[in-house]
Amino acid sequence: MPAAPHYNIDPAAFWDDPYPDLKKMREETPIAFVPQLGAVLLTRRDDVFVCEKNTAVFSSHQPDGLMNILMGHNMMRKDGDAHMAERKIIFPAVSPKSVRDIWKSGFQNHADAILDNLAPGSHADIVKEFAIPFSGECLKDITGLTNISYRQMDAWSQGMIDGIANYAGDNEIEKRCNAATAGIDAAIDEMTPVLRKSPDHSLLSVMLASDLPMESVRANIKLAISGGQNEPRDAIAGCIWALLKHPDQLQKVHDGEASWMQVFEEYARWMAPIGMSPRRVAKPHTFGGVDFKPEQRAFLMFGSANRDEDHFTDPERFDVTRDTSKAVAFGAGPHFCAGAWASRAMIAEVALPSVFSRLKGLRLAPHVPIRMGGWAFRGLLNLPVEWARP
Repeated sequence: MPAAPHYNIDPAAFWDDPYPDLKKMREETPIAFVPQLGAVLLTRRDDVFVCEKNTAVFSSHQPDGLMNILMGHNMMRKDGDAHMAERKIIFPAVSPKSVRDIWKSGFQNHADAILDNLAPGSHADIVKEFAIPFSGECLKDITGLTNISYRQMDAWSQGMIDGIANYAGDNEIEKRCNAATAGIDAAIDEMTPVLRKSPDHSLLSVMLASDLPMESVRANIKLAISGGQNEPRDAIAGCIWALLKHPDQLQKVHDGEASWMQVFEEYARWMAPIGMSPRRVAKPHTFGGVDFKPEQRAFLMFGSANRDEDHFTDPERFDVTRDTSKAVAFGAGPHFCAGAWASRAMIAEVALPSVFSRLKGLRLAPHVPIRMGGWAFRGLLNLPVEWARP
């Protein structure tokens, strides 16, 4: 069998909007080597779904991967028993029951406090003035790092996700990532004696109570921050933007034809905040007419899978009544996102209904360009809005 065909991208254009290239790849070269990324990209939904579960070949264990090098060896970069052991340790902190009984009321308190400050006004940048602080305050509670500010949480998250997507090797990006991980280590050191003395249900607390080595505790807190801040942040702002851009879809929610949860699930399909997951090819393998060689890098393109025409009619259309059951927004295999229940509660049960309830007549600000970027992680960079002054 041949090696994967080559497909060239313009990295800047791909960052601005990867979907035209991904659509062309699905049609012409669904499994292709992209020289600019140094990886084989799998772009069709069924290929992603099958290969993500085949961890014996498409391994999450990547000793030389950027995440391991920059953030430490966390559970996301482990397979099999090693992965499941750490997943079991953190489960009490992020289980559906914990989200419902412990965290959700705090999520609502954070949303209310932020909106209490915003509502008397008439305009804001939702990314900076709601999505970032809300996501950050919620994540402080869940991680146990209540000794930091939401601004630190957001900056550290962004620093790490930029770092682990730094396939071009930009030194400044790497420096910001290293500064972020050093800041997190210091925050962990400060909170460790506090949580040993007074344990709670946070991630840091439950890991400290286990026999998990401290280097794994640190790595998993960094993992939680790298994804747990930017993904809810981007999805919150993105859902609001999508509904304001498509008022007919917002009306369906108001009319009871669709729920806030359906809004979130459709947005995560349509404009995937997590665009891809990297894998290391662990052994020789043939799939889809392509030979994979050991130590190749493979990218499972969730953002492309969620727009696969074989599963989604008119996939570029935002439709809150769509059946999203075939989407892989949170992954599909043993690495299914452990924070999925917390994200759904934060976004669909708290953030969206609270924002649209409190900010009456919410609308996009006229004549202000809205910017979006990213392909590994994708989100709005700003969202200027207006509403009726109370």
